[in-house]
Amino acid sequence: MSFSYKEIYNEDGKKVLEVNILPEKYCNFDCIFCPIGRSYNKVDIQRPFDEIDNSLKELENMIENHKVELVYINSKGEALINSKISTIIELIKSKGVSVRLLSNGYLLGRDEYIQIANKCDEVIGEIKAIKEEDFQKIQRPIEGYTLKEYISNMTSFNKQYKGKFILEVTIIKGYNDTEESIDKIKSIISELSPDNIIVERMNDEKFKKKLGISDKRFKEISKVLQNT
Repeated sequence: MSFSYKEIYNEDGKKVLEVNILPEKYCNFDCIFCPIGRSYNKVDIQRPFDEIDNSLKELENMIENHKVELVYINSKGEALINSKISTIIELIKSKGVSVRLLSNGYLLGRDEYIQIANKCDEVIGEIKAIKEEDFQKIQRPIEGYTLKEYISNMTSFNKQYKGKFILEVTIIKGYNDTEESIDKIKSIISELSPDNIIVERMNDEKFKKKLGISDKRFKEISKVLQNT
């Protein structure tokens, strides 16, 4: 398999390289609003993919040639599913480069995934639905998953994590944009105790009309949550 990359960009004065380490979408969720599309490979155990030696070499060259300072593993689905993710992280770290991992966060309660995530300098977890019925309806997780366990997994992970834990909260019209919902999100943030909070909304054109919120409401909610 080969990795795919976004254009290198600057963030807070650092050169950031974003990399996808999955050949197609592999995820433990099948969210109705996922910009990548449906999850035909709904899994939560690691999978081996094709030989990745060439991909690792390409990643190494990208880091060296562009003097990258942070590699952001942002994949098509749940990056922890790639059985070679530890090798990928170790290669990046061997270059003296920081690693940021985006995970939806559900797997951060399992020992094998905790050990992998602990190697990263930054880990991003996500919260979208805040009611159990909504979690099942719009995030369509693997059978047996619960919202309570989802939050608990991220909470227990962050308690032992030495790096920077970032929580990305996505505001979805009709699901978590009321005052009552915002209070619930505040209590979740308090429980998770992240180092940083990113507030997002539906920006994909396919979902914006039905699930997007106004600029005014977005600013109001962002202000409240980022002062939590």
